[in-house]
Amino acid sequence: MTDEQLLRYSRHILLNEIGIDGQERIQGSHALVIGAGGLGSPVALYLGSAGVGQITVVDHDAVDMTNLQRQIAHTMQRVGRPKVESAQVAIAAINPEVQVTPVMARADAALLDTLVAQADVVLDCCDNFTTRHAINAACVKHRKPLVSGAAIRFDGQVCVYDPRDASSPCYACVFPPDTTFEETRCATMGVFAPLVGIIGSMQAAEALKLLSGAGRPLTGRLLMLDGRSMEFTEMRIGRQANCSVCGSMH
Repeated sequence: MTDEQLLRYSRHILLNEIGIDGQERIQGSHALVIGAGGLGSPVALYLGSAGVGQITVVDHDAVDMTNLQRQIAHTMQRVGRPKVESAQVAIAAINPEVQVTPVMARADAALLDTLVAQADVVLDCCDNFTTRHAINAACVKHRKPLVSGAAIRFDGQVCVYDPRDASSPCYACVFPPDTTFEETRCATMGVFAPLVGIIGSMQAAEALKLLSGAGRPLTGRLLMLDGRSMEFTEMRIGRQANCSVCGSMH
């Protein structure tokens, strides 16, 4: 670690739970971020500022004026540009050492199969169940920890699904793919701007804990936030033996 890096990451290094060894693990890691919107913005910025060595950001969309109310990685000057490129610029402005790979594409099963295999941690910052289940299936297949977040209106949730842990559920254990859920999108339902920042920051924190070895991750614990009253509720969730995605791997 160089003198400049020791200075840049000094507040992490001062933490007994991280120290130099943990910070070096962070710097040597690769995070895959699916979605560069409301959740993906704080995730990408905090992972970048913390020094995650490689960050791959996947999103098929371009920056729109309506995004700027909550998607803090983007600016007026970058309206119309791909979100992944805008996020790359934002990370570089904070920490030019980080290698950011922008992937402007929909996160389908084929792409995820390739990208998840290369990552040390995967962060689901998308906004639809189809993509979430595709991400989960790839993480289970390649045994990669998944940090999942969601936010709509005033309600948010975050959880860690870790296929390396035999007791951990996968996303499909909690939200079975054959169950019909009503899709709610912020374009029609709205979203409280700071909520995505809170949930996205928590996702980044869980990813950094997994990468550095610090603390106890939210594995098997679904943490839900009611932003109206700012109350957290925790639900403990277990692996389902008959899960169609992870049931056969344990």
